[in-house]
Amino acid sequence: MRDKARKTAIETIRRAGGLLKENLGRSRSVEFKGAIDLVTEADRASEDLIMGEIRKAFPGHGILTEESPEVVKDSPFKWIIDPLDGTTNYSHGFPFFCVSIAFEEEGTVVFGAVYDPMLDELFTAERGRGALLNGEVIKVSSTDSLDRSLLATGFPYDLRVADDNNFDHFSAFSLKAQAIRRAGSAALDLCYTASGRFDGYWEMKLRPWDVAAGALIVEEAGGRVTGFGGGPFSVYGRECLASNGLIHERMIKVLKGPDRDA
Repeated sequence: MRDKARKTAIETIRRAGGLLKENLGRSRSVEFKGAIDLVTEADRASEDLIMGEIRKAFPGHGILTEESPEVVKDSPFKWIIDPLDGTTNYSHGFPFFCVSIAFEEEGTVVFGAVYDPMLDELFTAERGRGALLNGEVIKVSSTDSLDRSLLATGFPYDLRVADDNNFDHFSAFSLKAQAIRRAGSAALDLCYTASGRFDGYWEMKLRPWDVAAGALIVEEAGGRVTGFGGGPFSVYGRECLASNGLIHERMIKVLKGPDRDA
């Protein structure tokens, strides 16, 4: 089952990524799900492609995806899909976005793939078998000091109206880390942490499709993924703290505040 799922995921994610790349910059309709939360024709086209292939190969599996109602099946297997992570970037022609596909068995993600079609970078991981970038093994960074760390984060879509909006954490980390990047794709932020480009990443108010594949890739690259307080991570939670493991406790201290002695 896993071999077939892996093959289907990789073939399909490359096709979906190619579709997105081909249509980048073309005039397309954009809908607003919220004040700054977008969905484009490209989201829906990518999702239709992926769901069609999964339904054809695995008609009895559940599917959880961003733009359509969940497909619930009496099965231990479920696919968790983000057809376009980085929609705002995409809608502006900013070439930092990806497709994310995770495969869940009995409630545990056992395979994940994230594809950046602009750089032709395919990140994959299978539980217990390590993480790869275009077939080559990747590992998290060896940076052990927060003040020498490059971090990544994102902001929730309700940041204009909610008090819990990550600005306090961003401000605190700005004074502790070497630098912070906010590039606009949670899945790629996690993959960049897995490959050592970032040393750590945090974000709140996430959804399963944002993190299911990327979190597994971090773990299989030797990193650590938890909630903000250091507790067990769940793709169905709303917080994600990922790091190389060496700066993880320092990041938890910053997130706990208000002293933020890291």
